[in-house]
Order: sequence, then structure tokens, then C-alpha cells
Amino acid sequence: MWTPEKSEGPARGQAHTAAGSSRQKVISVLLYCTGEMTHFSKIMEDKPFPVQLVEWVLRGVSRVILANNPVSGALILGALVMASPWQALMGTVGLLASTLTAVIIGQDSAEIAGGLHGFNGMLVALLMGVFSAAGDWYWWLLLPACLGGATCTFLFSGLAPLLDRWDLPVAVFPFNMVIVLFLACTGPNNPYFPHNPATPPGAPEALNHTQLHVPEVLQGVVVGVGQIYACGAFGPSLLILGAVLVFSPIMAIHALLGSGIGTLVAFMSAYTDIALSNLLGTVGLPACSWGATLIATLMLLLTARHLSAYRIAIGRVGSPEHNLVTHRHWEEGAKEDSTDV
Repeated sequence: MWTPEKSEGPARGQAHTAAGSSRQKVISVLLYCTGEMTHFSKIMEDKPFPVQLVEWVLRGVSRVILANNPVSGALILGALVMASPWQALMGTVGLLASTLTAVIIGQDSAEIAGGLHGFNGMLVALLMGVFSAAGDWYWWLLLPACLGGATCTFLFSGLAPLLDRWDLPVAVFPFNMVIVLFLACTGPNNPYFPHNPATPPGAPEALNHTQLHVPEVLQGVVVGVGQIYACGAFGPSLLILGAVLVFSPIMAIHALLGSGIGTLVAFMSAYTDIALSNLLGTVGLPACSWGATLIATLMLLLTARHLSAYRIAIGRVGSPEHNLVTHRHWEEGAKEDSTDV
């Protein structure tokens, strides 16, 4: 009676080993797609220019959420197509225009490959589509999308040497400048590029806990992440959040926390955004992301000892997980040096 059971033992062991091997392969593939995927960039170095351009564009898409991952960029682009094919086209055109402009004028190749010269152009084109009063598939709007994307590259190259003196990122300053100038120059009654005027939001309303609907609040938190790409649909916003998770779980948690805090209690950047919206809304202009950009820049300028001790130089910034490991190694090296002395 024991002979058949003994013969099944190796088969079961092989099946268990095969299942474990398959699970390990899946985990390896998932880990391969996380972080900045520097290994993938090395593979793409000897590829033809059009193939490299695709990677640069996808990294530029993910740079909008401070990521640097082509897989995240592909997921986000897919989410934009789900939400609005026209908006996805507009964003891609703006991103291509800014990236190719950087190539033509000879910007740093590492910055181009990392998508740093693409995300501002994408944001400009997306907001042009959102505020356009001409509706979707108004092909003439591709012209200012290209020009706006190219202008972002020039502004980026001009602001970078200035902000580098304080080790500050250019961030989305070019996007905020270009979109506000475009909307101010065209106006709601422009015969070719009319846009819907922004209205002041007014003072924040007090939170009434008796009318709080938890499912709606949770959905609003997720949609708040998608609003970075001017996407107001829950499904695509959830996919965008998944793209953030692929790049960095820590960043995904912070994105949810930031969106939740802004939805529920409105801290400093939210109040700044409301103030700027009220100010610019009087002339029909949106505040865009001026509030978040200015507050983030001011926070980085703080020189308090307990904050500056954890400040990472702009040139060494990677994913949050990578930053934690790098900072830990730096601290250990500093302790060893002090001990040797």
C-alpha cells in the first residue's frame, strides 16, 4: 500500500518546486518593473532613436507624478486613453514637442532620457484641452499644444541654472507660467482658441460630519490623485494610483495621504490654492498648481537643522525606497568617519 504513495512523492515535490519557481519568476518580473528601472535604460542605450524616444516619452509621462518609470508611464497613458482619447492625444503631443525641442537645442542627454524635459509640456497640453471651449477633437488646438510644449523646454533650461544655486528643482514652474500666459492671451472670446473662464471658488466650507458619505470621500481621495493629470474619472484615477504603486509604494501612500488631507481638512497648500484661485479667478484664470509648487519650494528652502539633515541633493534623488537606503548608507559612512577621527 505504501508503494504508490512513495511514487507520488517526487511528483508532488516537483509540482511544488514548479509552483515556487513560477511564483519566484512573477515576483522577479514585478521587482524588475519597480523603481527607476535603470537596468532598462542601459538596455535601451544602443537602440534606434525612435525606440529610445518611446522610453523617454513614457518616463516623461510618469514624471508628472515625480516618478521615473516607463511602465508607470505606460499605465498612466492607458488611463488617460480610458478617460478621454482626445486628452491623451493632447498630452502626448505636448510631451513630444517639449522632448524633441530639448533634443534639437542640445539639452543634457541624461535629463532628456529621464523625461525631465517632457512632463511640463504634457501638463500644458492637458490643461489647454480641459479649458478649451471648442470641445474635443478641435484639431487647431494641437498647434498651441506644440508651441506651449516647446516653450516649456526653453523656460526649463533658463530656470534650471537659477534654481540650481539653491539646489531647488524646476518642478512645474514652466507649466504654470505657460498655461496662465496662454489663457490670458487668448481669452474666452478668442475666435480660434476660446476657453472656459475659471471662477473663484470662494471660502472653504466647514466640514459637516452629519452629511459625510464615506464611499464618496474615499472615491474623491482616489480621484484627487488622478486630478494631477486633469482626470476626474474614478477608474482611470485608480489605474494612475496603481502606476504610482509600481514605481514606489511609499509614494503611493503619500499620494493618498496628501489627497485625503486636501479633501478633508485643507492644510497649507490647499488654502494657498484657494487664495490664488480667488485672486486669479477674478480675471477668469485658474490657479493651476501654483499653490503646491510655491509651498513645496518654500519647504525645500527651509534650513532648520531637523529638516536639512534629511535633505537629499536634487541630483541624487530617486525613488523614496532608494532614498532611504542611500541616506542610511550615508549616515553609516559618516559615523565611521567620525569614529576613525
